[in-house]
Amino acid sequence: MRYNHIMKKKLSWFFGILAFLLLVGPLLIPVSKLEGLVDAHSLADSDSKFITVDGVELHYKDIGSGDRTYILFHGFGASTYSWRSVMERLSQTGRVIAFDRPGFGLSGRPTTWDKVNPYSPGEQVELTIGLMDALGISQAVMVGHSAGGIVALNTALRYYERVSALVLVDTPVYDNGLMPKWVLSFMNTPQANHVGPLAARWLQANGDGFLRSAWHDPSKITSDVYDGYNQPTKIKDWDTALWNVTKSTYSLEPEKYLANITMPTLVLSGSDDKIVPIKNSQRLAENIKGAQFASIADSGHLPQEEQPALFAGKLEAYLSEVRK
Repeated sequence: MRYNHIMKKKLSWFFGILAFLLLVGPLLIPVSKLEGLVDAHSLADSDSKFITVDGVELHYKDIGSGDRTYILFHGFGASTYSWRSVMERLSQTGRVIAFDRPGFGLSGRPTTWDKVNPYSPGEQVELTIGLMDALGISQAVMVGHSAGGIVALNTALRYYERVSALVLVDTPVYDNGLMPKWVLSFMNTPQANHVGPLAARWLQANGDGFLRSAWHDPSKITSDVYDGYNQPTKIKDWDTALWNVTKSTYSLEPEKYLANITMPTLVLSGSDDKIVPIKNSQRLAENIKGAQFASIADSGHLPQEEQPALFAGKLEAYLSEVRK
């Protein structure tokens, strides 16, 4: 009896200390502010534009004109920069708009909000429609790459009348690696939010390695490309915003509603995509009625950057075909 009493007491102390470390420990970790960060506007290009939608300032680029309008959605960790090699080509057949989703590129990085989380998947759909309304666009071809493809797909599901055609590029609908709900719940605790910026800094520190894995031939990545992807780390609150994006990335489970996609749909995949296997993109095309699938040779997860001419050519050929 005496032994059991001692063991219970030790276990109580053990779990008490463990609980203290889990609850209080993260709050004791110092998180210093990053120095030398600047306002996003100071990094804008000559063709950069800014507009406020639903209280969030969005950075976008808008070139070309015509009956057709393209809206380009970048992936996680990217920005309008990832579309630089195809925008001019696509603008020969219509108006082309690429915008930075909240927390990326030069768009706003709110650290607090009253009602709707601007980083949430649902609100990104609403921001897309708000941007279209503000720019006088009634309908568009939505071209979404990677995680941006999920936003484009959810926009097509919620506002099908605003989407004339859907192009999903290396989009992770299946096996998307999203974290379990219990992990996301933990990520929203005060403890996790305190150290979250450190996690974001770690993600960014490994960003160049991820970029190399996204290319079929990483030896072709120039220093300018690395600089283009790392530019947003010069902006105030980039680490807090990246943490907010990461912890807000829950799934709206679009795979359950693919049968509701009725507009013309093209699914594109790099032939050597190591991030989203080509078989997943093929499966996506098979599960959308009437969708076409095409692979882009000698490219990885970023075919619009690695093989821009092939990418634009396949997109234009498809849209010309469905327009007949």
